Amino acid sequence: MSSTQMLVLLVVVAVSVIVAVGLLAKRKRRSRMLRERFGPEYDRVVKKEGDVQKGERVLDFRQKHREKLHIRPLSPDDRESFAGQWRDAQAQFVDDPKGAVTLADGLVIDAMQARGYPITDFEQQAADLSVDHPVVVENYRAAHEIALRHGRGQASTEDLRKAMVHYRALFEDLLGETGEAVQPRRREA
Repeated sequence: MSSTQMLVLLVVVAVSVIVAVGLLAKRKRRSRMLRERFGPEYDRVVKKEGDVQKGERVLDFRQKHREKLHIRPLSPDDRESFAGQWRDAQAQFVDDPKGAVTLADGLVIDAMQARGYPITDFEQQAADLSVDHPVVVENYRAAHEIALRHGRGQASTEDLRKAMVHYRALFEDLLGETGEAVQPRRREA
């Protein structure tokens, strides 16, 4: 092999290595960004898809889908109205846990709709929420599972209490507050 051919071969190999390293670095950066954005949802989706690349494609698709939505914050009046309805649901739990969970599920859906999330099937709703609320979307899934068991008559009162706690975590996030507005009002002495 001539020295010119050897030089060309070395340049081709060097360029190939640089391109490969660049692609690998880009993929790692993308994975890191998705993991930071989606938190525990990243691991759940990758596990469900059975492959990192497939899982990341699903998460990319969710982000692109979310960008097309017109999500907006609640007005102060809407926030206070929802907070009052939530307090009512919590108060109802004492006498009617099943009814309170049903009401809480409806309030979450109403708050999602008021914020601009499309109300479709549960999995799509959870996927849409996962982009903006990746930490609490698992609460939504857990509460929904309990609500389904409740519908089959398989949920205990303790399960229903857990559902309320899960719904509350998402509800507070949807309201855009950390809970003061949905805390029970204290009676004046």
